[in-house]
Amino acid sequence: MSCSRDLARAAAGVGFVSAGVWLYRRQNGHATAVHRGGPPIQATTRSQRNVVLASAVTKAGSGWALDQARRVFADAERREELDEARQLRTAEQVADTLGNLKGAMMKLGQMASYLDQGLPEPVRDALAQLQQDAPPMAPELAAGVIVAELGARPEVLFAEWDPVPIAAASIGQVHRALTHDGQAVAVKVQYPGVDVAIKGDLDNAGMIFGAMKFLFPGLDPKPLVAELRERLVEELDYELEASNQRLFAEYYEGHPFIHVPAVVDEFSSRRVLTTELATGARFAEVEGWPAEQRDLAGEAIYRFVFGSLYRLGAFNGDPHPGNYLFGPDGRVTFLDFGLVKRFTPTELRPFQDMIVAMVLDQDVAAFRRIVETVGLLRPDNGFTDEQIGEYFGHFYEFVANDAPLTMTRAYASETVSRIFDTSGDHGEIMKSANVPPSMVIIQRINLGLYAILGELEATANWRRIAEELWPWVAAEPATDLGRQEAAWRAATGRGAVRPGFWAPEPEVISPV
Repeated sequence: MSCSRDLARAAAGVGFVSAGVWLYRRQNGHATAVHRGGPPIQATTRSQRNVVLASAVTKAGSGWALDQARRVFADAERREELDEARQLRTAEQVADTLGNLKGAMMKLGQMASYLDQGLPEPVRDALAQLQQDAPPMAPELAAGVIVAELGARPEVLFAEWDPVPIAAASIGQVHRALTHDGQAVAVKVQYPGVDVAIKGDLDNAGMIFGAMKFLFPGLDPKPLVAELRERLVEELDYELEASNQRLFAEYYEGHPFIHVPAVVDEFSSRRVLTTELATGARFAEVEGWPAEQRDLAGEAIYRFVFGSLYRLGAFNGDPHPGNYLFGPDGRVTFLDFGLVKRFTPTELRPFQDMIVAMVLDQDVAAFRRIVETVGLLRPDNGFTDEQIGEYFGHFYEFVANDAPLTMTRAYASETVSRIFDTSGDHGEIMKSANVPPSMVIIQRINLGLYAILGELEATANWRRIAEELWPWVAAEPATDLGRQEAAWRAATGRGAVRPGFWAPEPEVISPV
């Protein structure tokens, strides 16, 4: 399922930058704060260090967040004035607001903001602002993008167009619309110039990764930077996102509880993506649902992630609360396919081998040979099999036993800690760890999916569900959702494993 991970997985999309800075300062026992009118102040306590880091992380979204706070105390007319004053009206404003590392950092911050566990509270608060408080475009600027991309104003293209976005994020914003043939759609419009701003930011990202080499000597930052650049640049291409979404939508067509909105090609382009409008409860509402419904939601997400990975050979690498819409019967709509990794059988084979060794055979020595061969751990690491099994075993703990288990915030927190906290018991193993480029995005499972399931406190026999989804096991369904999914596979064939994707018998890799 998952594997090593050091700050690399962070690269896969999490805010490893902020966490890395925090850990660097934690490891060195101090942080430096700037004191107006006086010399630097050494922050030596944990709370002081948190404040120092929080002040740095918050800069990208602080202006918009401040105006959002002002809105609370304003009347309706004043709130409208504040909203209009903060709207991005030109491409130059986009570049100024989202450039200078704020664009890429905002995107990474949004990816990381749901990782509540394992990060200092001020950092979590700052990242949460990035998740929710990106400034929207002014209506005319959004309309201008529509004209440039689709050839006419939105009021002409659509029978109805809502100029007020229903969502605004780091790269674009989403509007409701109604087509002339009566279809309700969601239209995602990219900020003009944001591609230039973020590509420029990524030119500077290598320095950040290079600095992380001091924390993680086993890390090779070059392939990491290349993979992160490729994935984030891909996310700027809505035509590629449309292709990704079609892949998932066609594969899951008619699925009993997994729904992916269809792409509306007529109104889509490189910077505009139109899909069918989906409805459902948001994550914050689901957190208050009864345990039975939260369990269904968690199981559906789990099945989507691992069913897609092992049977479709594709992973949607942006698992966070804003990308789900829920129904009380376990139905989940999955949104946003900009950050997708497609795997070859060769790339997926190590995941099978590691699961067989660690979970099915409980052969830590074999597991060790695999992670050393694929480059997750240096062969000359000097650790015992027991140390390696204790460290990596955590990431397989929830499927280790054939019994119901509740995903918890504590488990998610421990996962983040094992990735970032170089001062802990596992720090030396982390320093010897690396992550191959093909495994960078997949590490979002450890840092994203488990955080989501922990927030839901979802309970299931994850081992039995996993054995259904592992094609080399292909066990009989163990839950009601599993039986629904098995019936769908039998009726449509869409859930079948891609031909030739898995060998019938796993082969344990030996070191070269």
